[in-house]
Amino acid sequence: MTLPDLPFDSHAMIAGLKPWIECESPSYDAAAVGRMMDLVAFDCAAAGATVEIIPGRMGCGPSVRARMPHPDQGRPGILVSGHMDTVHPVGTLAKNPFRIEGDKAYGPGIQDMKSGNYIALEAMRQITRAGLKTPLPVTFLFTPDEEIGSPATRELIETEALANRYFLCPEPAQPGNAVTTGRYAIARFEITCSGVPSHAGANVRGGVSAVRELARRIIEIEAMTTEDCTFSVNDVTSGQWVNCVPSFARAQVLSMAKVQADLDAGVERMLALAGERNGVTCTVEKTVVRPVWENEQPETMALYEIAKGLSAEMGMDLPCVSSGGGSDANFSGALRVASLCSLGVAGEGLHTLNEHIVISSLAPRARLMAGLYVTLGA
Repeated sequence: MTLPDLPFDSHAMIAGLKPWIECESPSYDAAAVGRMMDLVAFDCAAAGATVEIIPGRMGCGPSVRARMPHPDQGRPGILVSGHMDTVHPVGTLAKNPFRIEGDKAYGPGIQDMKSGNYIALEAMRQITRAGLKTPLPVTFLFTPDEEIGSPATRELIETEALANRYFLCPEPAQPGNAVTTGRYAIARFEITCSGVPSHAGANVRGGVSAVRELARRIIEIEAMTTEDCTFSVNDVTSGQWVNCVPSFARAQVLSMAKVQADLDAGVERMLALAGERNGVTCTVEKTVVRPVWENEQPETMALYEIAKGLSAEMGMDLPCVSSGGGSDANFSGALRVASLCSLGVAGEGLHTLNEHIVISSLAPRARLMAGLYVTLGA
């Protein structure tokens, strides 16, 4: 294994990344995600790729599939898969603007995971400019809905993964320069409560509050958390008029477990919450699921050893971990496609207003990606 000598420039990468960060792209805003995908499609085309914009569905934005020129195009190769949606609503830039402070660059979605996607593409750009060839064809797939469980693109991701030998996912680097070789199983639910309406001022006792019952259920659900299976509730909504006893309330629930059996047991506990209680009827619907990606699968560990060797050439350790917080590598890993995740950039604060990356990690992580491109299949 030999790392290509390529002129990665952190300042140039930050400059190229800036428009991506300043194009806000929350999952639930399909138009905003579409604007982001336009930027991505242009940059992929400028890098020499054949670009296809795949229309969105289920209310989500489009995806971008970009295939780099290769004499064996169409044969199994390397799939680089990453999402361009974020958890930050449009307007977050006012609170966390793109800026540089020392060795840190800030902005919504910069760590999770626009910077990782950017360096993955930059690695390919530098290979092309240097006149180097990759042993295997390389395809990029950028998707719009990972932060909501990939409901619209799971089938697309799985189809592309099965058509390739390797699946590289530039999600944020793990602490200590680690990469991910397994991820926990995840299930999402929607819980809906239906009560009895009444005028809250004239006849407050004539109604049965769905909000009150949902509040009880939320406490009950989060109390089910154990070391083996966790539960978290968010996206709680109801009516807008405080002078009405609320007859409707809903929330989303996220459950995560290290092994599939524990998640399956958690799913059963959630579904058992459906029914009538205290005069309120509750329904529980399982929505999207990420299967467990079992840690240290042989095909994944063989890929990891290649990456570890390349990192050693740079004088850097590359530990591996199994991690919570799902990614689209859950899908490829569950299909037993050789997968490596967390190949992106170091940083902290993902999903918060303190989200930032460590600028000095851009070049070495881009170099590692380039090394994988020119080494895999050789």
